[in-house]
Amino acid sequence: MSLPKLKFRPLDGLLLLDKPQGMSSNAALQVARRLFRAEKGGHTGSLDPLATGLLPLCFGEATKIAGLLLGSRKAYDTVAVLGTTTDTDDAEGAALRQRPVPPLDRASVEAALAPLTGRIRQRAPIYSALKQGGEPLYTKARRGEVIEAPERDVEVHGIEILDIAPGRLSLRVECGSGTYVRSLVRDLGETLGCGAHVGVLRRLWVEPFREPRMFTLEALQALAAEGGEAALDACLLPIEAGLTGFPRVDVDAEGARRLGLGQRLPGQTPCEGPAAVHGPDGRILGLATVDPAGILSPQRLFTWTAKAALTVRGRQ
Repeated sequence: MSLPKLKFRPLDGLLLLDKPQGMSSNAALQVARRLFRAEKGGHTGSLDPLATGLLPLCFGEATKIAGLLLGSRKAYDTVAVLGTTTDTDDAEGAALRQRPVPPLDRASVEAALAPLTGRIRQRAPIYSALKQGGEPLYTKARRGEVIEAPERDVEVHGIEILDIAPGRLSLRVECGSGTYVRSLVRDLGETLGCGAHVGVLRRLWVEPFREPRMFTLEALQALAAEGGEAALDACLLPIEAGLTGFPRVDVDAEGARRLGLGQRLPGQTPCEGPAAVHGPDGRILGLATVDPAGILSPQRLFTWTAKAALTVRGRQ
């Protein structure tokens, strides 16, 4: 006897998931999406299966801001295992080379970390989701193809030494979009002359969620069992929570209507660049850009903004 088909529902909001170790980001998303019965869902940048920690999930209209969160500043705690390099640059890969670990003190580790901070050129791991010829590098690597992983500019804001132990370094990394902690650890190991790979990786925060209240899948499943969907929905953040880093622009009812029709609004604000636009009731309407003359141009609106504008026009 087949189980009844799950009926999904419209649901908008952000979930700060504490991703479990051993699960891909997409697999974690799909478990959460089914638990919430969300019609539409996406995540804001993959975490490696080895990694745990903050994975912001976007449901419904929140998927429209996922790309903005992808480019945000992030922080990680990691443990670099010294003396062994692997083909994936982490503990899940096959060992490639083993070398003795030299005596290390804080001064020598700080000296090795110095070239890895600031604006640097970084080579991505060959086992990564970066695409080459329309295909992820990890797919090519699993087929045994010879891969020249791309290099790109990334920003590493700081690396803090948390602990130095025999064969292991505990580090806290704060970095910008596109930075691979696996690559940082790999390159650190080469600078130290012994090689290294990531043994533990946990993402602590992603802007604007600097002090996130995260939920594990187990906690969400328990909430669903105890309180149903109402208890689950209470875990969601509104879409506005993901846009707190943008200047806020408030418009009146007429401005909201015109914006929903795709029209530009003059003389709204002295700020320039992207802005989060709110209606007269405080509800987020969407994203817009402000030019030097203060003209507001809609860029990405949420469905309720356009629907409300069309409803008002239909009554006229």
